[in-house]
Amino acid sequence: MQPSSLGLRSIELLQGLAPEKLDVLARQCVWRNYEAGKRIISRNAADRDVHFLVAGRVRITTYSLGGRQVTFRDIDAGEMLGEVAALDERPRSADVIALEPSLVAALAPAAFRKLLADEPELGHRVMTRLACLVRSLSERVIDLSTLGVQNRIHAELLRLAREAGVTRNRARLDPGPKHADIASQVSTYREQVTRELSALAKAGLLEKNGSALVVCDVARLEEMVAEVRGAA
Repeated sequence: MQPSSLGLRSIELLQGLAPEKLDVLARQCVWRNYEAGKRIISRNAADRDVHFLVAGRVRITTYSLGGRQVTFRDIDAGEMLGEVAALDERPRSADVIALEPSLVAALAPAAFRKLLADEPELGHRVMTRLACLVRSLSERVIDLSTLGVQNRIHAELLRLAREAGVTRNRARLDPGPKHADIASQVSTYREQVTRELSALAKAGLLEKNGSALVVCDVARLEEMVAEVRGAA
């Protein structure tokens, strides 16, 4: 791909950077297209580049020795990937897989660190981002350590509902999440997710609507999650 600062203007970290600096940064990056299903970053790989996701959607995931997939989160265009390895110069801690055709601009770690040193506001944004990541992972560790499988599924549905947007106590997940994807998020098996979603549907909390999954009573789901987190 030919470098273009137009793509970098959509990257959240780089908002407010002068156009001429974006032009220089675009030329420093290596631009690559990835088809859906292709691996962008490999766990334990030696490369340390920071990747700016200009277009597409990707999943940060890894696999246990037994082959079970563990998903950390999905990332949309406008975000960056791989900054931890660029900063601590250690091997990659997870795989990154393209969920749909994606365009990525990869920046060498030395150039990334120089950018943060030259632009203190960007450095502050990275520190804030890493702090949010620590909080999010801490909450997930607590959930995995203290909540049962059923409750973890409820918590993941609530997270997805809030992410999709709640209107009049309802949230529409479109397309509906795959049962295997929910399972990888909460460290369980697809069959357990299928059983629990069926139970929630019978209780009136979920309903299918074409390709979408509708959370019919977000407030009740919030209460269910709050109750078990409080008890834990």
